[in-house]
Amino acid sequence: MPLPFLTADRAFEATDDVALPFDDRDRWRRPYRPGPWRVGVAAILLLLASYVLFAGVIIALTDSVTEAGVVLGIALLVIVGALRLLRVGVWVSAQGLRRVDFFLTRTVPWDRVTSVRTVQQPVRWLGLPRTVQGQALLLVRHDRATNDVPVLLTTHNADFLARAEAFDRASDTIEAWGEEYRRG
Repeated sequence: MPLPFLTADRAFEATDDVALPFDDRDRWRRPYRPGPWRVGVAAILLLLASYVLFAGVIIALTDSVTEAGVVLGIALLVIVGALRLLRVGVWVSAQGLRRVDFFLTRTVPWDRVTSVRTVQQPVRWLGLPRTVQGQALLLVRHDRATNDVPVLLTTHNADFLARAEAFDRASDTIEAWGEEYRRG
């Protein structure tokens, strides 16, 4: 019994000329994968949330509905926090560049961007106050002073710690998007 959907050499049907999902330039996308530190912390938070949810069910079965509601609300906050932590990063599209922080999201249209460049400078280690020497991807804008340049990515943040090649690929990709859409 042949299984054509499992073979690599099967002929494609009429869907050959359909654009793949990553070809849609108007869709917001992160040009890199979340790093192991970010994914690990989110996984631990989701594991903690599962224990809290289980505790909420046990509390609800003991006829204490209000306390169960509070515990389930806490579990929901932990889940939302873990999911938001996974969304943190730099996203790009044809409209502009979007920097997603844990509590705040900023979008800069490409027509306001002067340049996106990588520089060697002291950077924060995992977002903590300690600084180490590393590389940072900076966003230079028309409407801001040259000393007020936001840092988009660093070699020592939760996505790129001990992954220098991934930082280079991500920064090159974002710089290429900036070059392409500032001209167009």
